[in-house]
Amino acid sequence: MNAGTDDGTGMGGTGTATVNGIRMHYRRQGDGPLLLLHGWPQTSHCWHRIAGELARTHTVVAPDLRGYGRTDKPVTGYDKRTMAADLAELVPALGFHTASVVGHDRGGRVAHRWALDRPEQIDRLAVLDILPTREMWRRMDGDLAKGYWHWLFHLQPDLPELLAGKDVAAYLGYFFERWTYQRGGLDEASVAEYVRAFSAPGALRAGFDDYRASFPADAEHDDADATAGRGVDVPLLVVWGGDGLVGAYPVLDIWREYAAEVTGTPIDRCGHFLAEEQPGATLDALRPFLAG
Repeated sequence: MNAGTDDGTGMGGTGTATVNGIRMHYRRQGDGPLLLLHGWPQTSHCWHRIAGELARTHTVVAPDLRGYGRTDKPVTGYDKRTMAADLAELVPALGFHTASVVGHDRGGRVAHRWALDRPEQIDRLAVLDILPTREMWRRMDGDLAKGYWHWLFHLQPDLPELLAGKDVAAYLGYFFERWTYQRGGLDEASVAEYVRAFSAPGALRAGFDDYRASFPADAEHDDADATAGRGVDVPLLVVWGGDGLVGAYPVLDIWREYAAEVTGTPIDRCGHFLAEEQPGATLDALRPFLAG
């Protein structure tokens, strides 16, 4: 493991840890372990508007997940069990036994699996703007598919790379524009960072492999837990964009089928990218929960 100096983003220092056979890049600042897990199509940069405030009370560690950003992009291991195992090794590598975890989008799915597989490592869990993966497949009707068409498209072999690779900025830009409440609500520098990250060799393929692992691998793991009656035992906070796709569903009722202790709230005038669209409201939702 090595640690660097401030990376110029206001998110403290950076480092690299070798975990589960890959080199994982992360950003770190503050005191008292809190892991922030990004989603697609983003990197650990997505926390730049709230990480500094959270670091007042926690050691904030924001890794680039397997296949994303500056972390290695192997050709296997994108099932959420393996991606969670990466983080299970990162925590002790950084000198901690347990951590609180906040996961957005795909990072929330990794965090959910981590809490199921290794609950002893997680103190508290917050998931941002997702329903459980198993519910996504169970509810995949015409209406859901219209909003989440990219799940089905990204499952296809080779074709997403072929089409998106012709214009990475335009493809990612479609989501940044459509998934925000204020259209185009992400700042230009952040969008440029994400485009740069997904223009790197292997990056598009790795991001799509994250989705490809959702079915059948992740679905089989989720179904096995449901059959065995296993759920999330740690306190769970669910926060979602009040004007996004998730808000069309009974979010808390659904999550209460998967976790014992669930609280949560929507954020008004917000789409999918909570930490960047509404950083103040996101902090207001997270702070009391993380304080315990």
